[in-house]
Amino acid sequence: MKSSCIDYSETGYFPSTVISYLNQDPKLTSFISHQPTLAGFKELIVSKKATADRQVLVNVLKNQYQSVATSETVKNNINLLLQENTFTVTTGHQLNLFTGPLYFIYKIITSINLARELKTAFPNKNFVPVYWMATEDHDFEEINHVNMHGKKIYWDKPASGSTGRLSTKTIANTVKEYQKALGVSENATIICQLIEDAYLKQDNLADATRCLVNALFGKYGLIILNADDPTLKQQLVSVIERDIIQQNSFNLINRASKQLEEAGFKTQVNAREINFFYLKDNFRERIIQKNDLYYVLNSDIQFTQETLIKEIRQNPEHFSPNVVMRPLYEEIILPNLAYIGGGAEISYWLQLKQTFDFYNVDFPILILRNSALIINETFENKLNRLNIAVKNLFKSVEELKKEWVLKHSKNSLNLNNEWGALSAVFEKIKSQIIPIDPTLGPSTEAIQARLHKALKNLEQKLLKASKRNHQDALSQIETIRKKFFPGDDLQERVENFGLFYVQYGDNLISELIAHLKPLDLKFTILQP
Repeated sequence: MKSSCIDYSETGYFPSTVISYLNQDPKLTSFISHQPTLAGFKELIVSKKATADRQVLVNVLKNQYQSVATSETVKNNINLLLQENTFTVTTGHQLNLFTGPLYFIYKIITSINLARELKTAFPNKNFVPVYWMATEDHDFEEINHVNMHGKKIYWDKPASGSTGRLSTKTIANTVKEYQKALGVSENATIICQLIEDAYLKQDNLADATRCLVNALFGKYGLIILNADDPTLKQQLVSVIERDIIQQNSFNLINRASKQLEEAGFKTQVNAREINFFYLKDNFRERIIQKNDLYYVLNSDIQFTQETLIKEIRQNPEHFSPNVVMRPLYEEIILPNLAYIGGGAEISYWLQLKQTFDFYNVDFPILILRNSALIINETFENKLNRLNIAVKNLFKSVEELKKEWVLKHSKNSLNLNNEWGALSAVFEKIKSQIIPIDPTLGPSTEAIQARLHKALKNLEQKLLKASKRNHQDALSQIETIRKKFFPGDDLQERVENFGLFYVQYGDNLISELIAHLKPLDLKFTILQP
């Protein structure tokens, strides 16, 4: 593959807050720790305060990898975490069915490549890429489907509680449907086997996801962590206790949100008074306070402050952080330098630094995950025949059609010259009548405006007529645009990696690793 890049701002698909962050807007300085540059990492490495219990982390990882056949690189990386000069770079994501949208893959590759770049820049340190599985999320409807050839394949089952604990006993038919969508080829056979090994031989969704992701990225040293673990949660006890009782994150995030909005930025999430769920098998519900009691919604569970503190200290695994507290949990248990996320994630992390400061936890450097558009040879040839540059595909289909017709029509489709001549006539008319009666000036300008509007309408009719003469080309433009921007969204937010693996096999991952550059902060276009 060959690659080219464009600015994220040129795509039209990224929020203004993220663009401001990438441009190092000084108004965001107080909401971050360091800039996403090598200089920023150098500063953070020097000042980094270790909070992670490295031995506990390694013990948990070794236990979780007991039933997973993985590479020596992963094993070495786990052991490296015991060393004080080893740091992690982390991305996190839900347990989407068969990895879900393509950007799931891009997130992980960004973490792998960032770890490599940092090792090159700081050879006396070690950097380990980590995929944090969001195993405690309970929104099954967000992850129970995958898009293949424009069709959604669903894992239809009743589900409650954390998705990581969901049994995979009923997934066999969904696996078959996914495999069928991949077609018949050598590469399809390979990925079909990976899917079977993961989803039909593992007992729950967390283990299935680890198995598949390890099969794809184990040789690159990626570590996969399930933080739904009693030993890891023990390190969060004091935060859980203080935050529920004192509602610190609620107040701090609300203050940060107000400051962001006053600086002209939109906020992404709203903090609750209590930002923890109560978690058990098949059960994850919000905790709320009424008067002097704490209640777990949709249950008969309640606590006094005294019994709540006792429960937190004895069973911290029963307390699950929500979206605004999970980042703090990550940074407490990992020796982490960077968090890699999408646009929405970067936006809500900007609301969190004051909470990190309050709990004396280092705020990581925020890295926008790499984004890419993959163009295959067939469609590249069509673009060349139509004389359309790939970067122009980010424009709307109607804009693309209009530009193409204006460029390829044999006749002029605008009346700019004619309007210029008419404007000169009106200026002459006004110069004649205003000395006679100045009140006639506005009437003349109104007539001029109506004529200008009429000419613009005539231009639209000329363009529409010319489009009919180029219908074949315009149909091809529409087909190409829909192909690479399904539902008028980015390819990476809809399509599953399996379609591309069938085309490229293992080269898909290696080519993405070769071309995606985390610190370049550009949108990548990949072509044959």
